[in-house]
Amino acid sequence: MRALARVLGLLAGFPSLATAAPAPESVAILYNSAVPESRKLAESYRAARSIPAENLIGLDMPVTPDISREDYEKCILKPLKSEFDRRAWWQRGRDPSGLFVPVRNRMRVLVTLRGVPLRIRPGPVPATPSSKPGTPPPPANPITTHNEAAVDSELSLFGVDGVPMEGTLQNKFYQSEKSIADAAMPFLILTARIDAPSYATCERMIRDTVEIEKSGLWGMAYVDIANKIPQGDQWMETIVQSNRNSGVPTVVDRFNDTFPKNYPMGDAAIYYGWYDWNVSGPFLNPGFKFRKGAVAMHLHSFSAEQLSSTDKNWCGPLLEKGAAVTVGNVYEPYLQMTHDFGILHKRLLAGFAWVEACWMAMPVTSWQSIVLGDPLYQPFKHLDGSGDLQPKDNDFRALRAASLRWPYNPTERRKQLDLATDRTQSGILAEAVGLDLLLDGLTANAATHFRNAKRYDSQTADKLRQDFHLIAIDRAANRKSLAVSALHDAQREYGIIPETDALKAWLDILDPPPAATPMTQ
Repeated sequence: MRALARVLGLLAGFPSLATAAPAPESVAILYNSAVPESRKLAESYRAARSIPAENLIGLDMPVTPDISREDYEKCILKPLKSEFDRRAWWQRGRDPSGLFVPVRNRMRVLVTLRGVPLRIRPGPVPATPSSKPGTPPPPANPITTHNEAAVDSELSLFGVDGVPMEGTLQNKFYQSEKSIADAAMPFLILTARIDAPSYATCERMIRDTVEIEKSGLWGMAYVDIANKIPQGDQWMETIVQSNRNSGVPTVVDRFNDTFPKNYPMGDAAIYYGWYDWNVSGPFLNPGFKFRKGAVAMHLHSFSAEQLSSTDKNWCGPLLEKGAAVTVGNVYEPYLQMTHDFGILHKRLLAGFAWVEACWMAMPVTSWQSIVLGDPLYQPFKHLDGSGDLQPKDNDFRALRAASLRWPYNPTERRKQLDLATDRTQSGILAEAVGLDLLLDGLTANAATHFRNAKRYDSQTADKLRQDFHLIAIDRAANRKSLAVSALHDAQREYGIIPETDALKAWLDILDPPPAATPMTQ
């Protein structure tokens, strides 16, 4: 244990990276007064984050996820403006361009609760002098006639009068490196939603974020790079590199197919992937559960099309599997106008609160993307080694400490972690070093570490994951026969457990069964 203690001790003295989250008194909570559970959830969140009771706003809204533009303006937009006026939360005036906007705003975050409508349905687009109703949009700008939107995205600029209904608006907070409190943007309010397939899940999301903040979020990361569109793939590569710099062990899938059904995704604290329409892969395993407080998201145009189902789209199912926060899109956003996952993850690792990191990664507003989960959550505020110490986190803290101590000396970093691995017989440490070696293309050395990890791991599914790493090395090198043989060997070794469905999925890709011969008449 001395080697592990030595590495852990290296965290002492490193400065904190965390920034302050938005103040509780700057958070307004919006619930649907027509839904009793919505108010109850608002009270729960208010109490959990010590938000003043007077910051709750109940409005009588339609009890449906989809509403018309008319109902949005009548039941949400206008009453909400009236409440901000009545409570003197803001002061509005003319900006230099003549728009009537908030010039002072006490509220920086608006939280919508389950029960608040999710989407504004598309409606008729008024004709302009240069167009006629029904005219298709110009090829260079396919969004000009779209007026459907996420309710939350529209609310970010609800204090600005006269904004157009069609298309997008620029998010001035995009790529910011300052907190919203320091950004001097009173016209913008950051929105987030606590919503999920059930109220019980919403309550659990709140409890988990408050609890995990005490120790910090530690665990494995899984990144699925689908090789679909270079821009999205680069976001994923940015996450991989950011994790490497931060000492977060990261399993990377660079095959064109996504993680296979029931892939053994153990200790999952972070997940980023794309591009399936509905939840798939590891999350189909009935026994799968994220680590408490997990950050998980899947890039898809309709990932948040609805939030009530546990097996349709992505946001609802990921939250039901234990994730605390996620992001999604309610209608087609187009890739360049959705969350940049690379920026989002960098801001989280830098210590920003969830809602700030998400809005720093969003180039547009008045559009289709939403933020789900506790907006004040800071999952990585303890990357400096502070926070409550939990034994289950020790190996991950040791990896972080080594990344801080030897950031530019991978040889020494791996040497020290190998010493800790030998003394503790930690499968986590052995696998992490193997994954790091893999990123440098040192496959033979990486394979040795994966075999050691398999010897040290106590859980069958974790042992199987090490075999997947070894098989992936052969698959990536186009050694198809070796990969197929290893898949069959693993099937015999592990027998019938849910995770072996992943072996069959890869066999169906690498060695598909012969096509059935049609019967003759």
